Parts: sequence; C-alpha cells; structure tokens
Amino acid sequence: MPKLVILGTAHAIPDENHDNTHLALIGNERRILIDCSGNSIVQLKRAGIEINSLTDIILTHFHPDHVAGIPSLLTSMWLLGRRDPIAIYGLEYTLNSLKGLMGFYEWDLWPNIFTVNFHPLPEENLTLALQTDEFQIYTSPVKHLNPTVGLRIDVNPTGKTLAYSCDTEPCEAVVELSNQVDMLIHEATGEYHGHSSAAQAGIIAAQAGVGSLYLIHYDPQNEMLVSQAQKGFPGPVIRTEDFMILEL
Repeated sequence: MPKLVILGTAHAIPDENHDNTHLALIGNERRILIDCSGNSIVQLKRAGIEINSLTDIILTHFHPDHVAGIPSLLTSMWLLGRRDPIAIYGLEYTLNSLKGLMGFYEWDLWPNIFTVNFHPLPEENLTLALQTDEFQIYTSPVKHLNPTVGLRIDVNPTGKTLAYSCDTEPCEAVVELSNQVDMLIHEATGEYHGHSSAAQAGIIAAQAGVGSLYLIHYDPQNEMLVSQAQKGFPGPVIRTEDFMILEL
C-alpha cells in the first residue's frame, strides 16, 4: 500500500522532537524524497527507509531548511556504493542553485559517482512532474520568498488524492492544486510574508473542499494550531508529527 511518511514537521527552527519539514512518498517501485533537511539521513534511518532505496528527489524550493541535507545525502549514497542513477526534480532556479552548491564540493571530481538526472519543472500550474504506475505528481508555483512549488499526488491503486502547499502565503494556486483532495498538508508557520498561519490554512482547506487538513511546517511551541485552523475549516484537522504515516 502506498504511504507518505512525515520525516519532519518544524518550520525553519527545529527542536529535539521536530526536524525541519520533509516527506517521503513510498510505493512498491519508487521511493520519493520530498525536500531534504540537514538531518534527513538520520530521519530516513529512523523511519526504516534505506537511503540508497530512494529513486527520486523533489525539491520544492532552495531554502536551507529544505535543501541543506542534499550534499550529505548524495555523499552518503556515493560512499555506500550507490551505482543506480537518481532523479532530482525542481524549478530551474532551484536546480541551478543546487548545482552551484554542489560545485563548491567539486562533486564532478568524485570517482565513480553515480548519475544524477536533473529534471527542471516549468513554472506552470498543475504541471505533471512525475508519473509512475502508482502515482501522478503535479506541481504548481505558490507564493513564497523565492520560486517554490506545491504538490498534488494522485494515487492510482486506491484513488486517494493528497496535496502539499509547501511554504506559501494563501494563494489561489493552492486552492486549485488541492481542489477536492482527500488530504491537504498545509504549512502553518504564521501570518508572515511568504507564509500562512493555521487559521489561514483552515480557510484555504474550506475553499478547496478537502476531506481533511494536516498542519505542517509549524512552530513546535504553538499548541493552538488545531483550534486556530478549526475556526475556518469544519472538517478534521490534524497536527502532523515526525514519523506520522499517511496511508494512501
């Protein structure tokens, strides 16, 4: 059964129980990492996911709490003897920034480095980014501080649908991306430039007509997230926690 593993739930400042927000989509043939915090290697191990079993990486945007772990992850894969290629998806801005970062490590000089295939995504709504026998994954640009995409995942075997806002102010793109999905995972950092509060996430969920709302990318000290979101959304509201599993 396909599943989504929540590897981290915190905003830019993690604590001892909440790593930075990143996710893993696990299917029978593909294992897809969505963003990569500085502690992703440990989080993957704690979740029982072998890092060399990853087939794809989707990067939503180029901010440290979402990409800082990529150099260490690729290095560990190489040191563990990976030979299979891996695919990395993201906006052109994100991938070019990543290539620049990896250039500082002179990764093109590593002997016997496995192939990394970069797949730039257009800044267009509902772009089909990745299609497998189990999933269709769509991306749409959202409204953050630098170019960023949110995701929609349609699961073929079960018909389940899920959307992830990523970091964003409230915007119509998220409403469209999450229209009538079973589960919306929405950030709840707070009402700041480039971000959304839990209350705003609740309003977006109601506008999109989603089945349930999961709050992520939040301040771990905020104990009022669920009640804040419930003011605008009448359906189930869940505060995600690290290593929560959503069955798809």
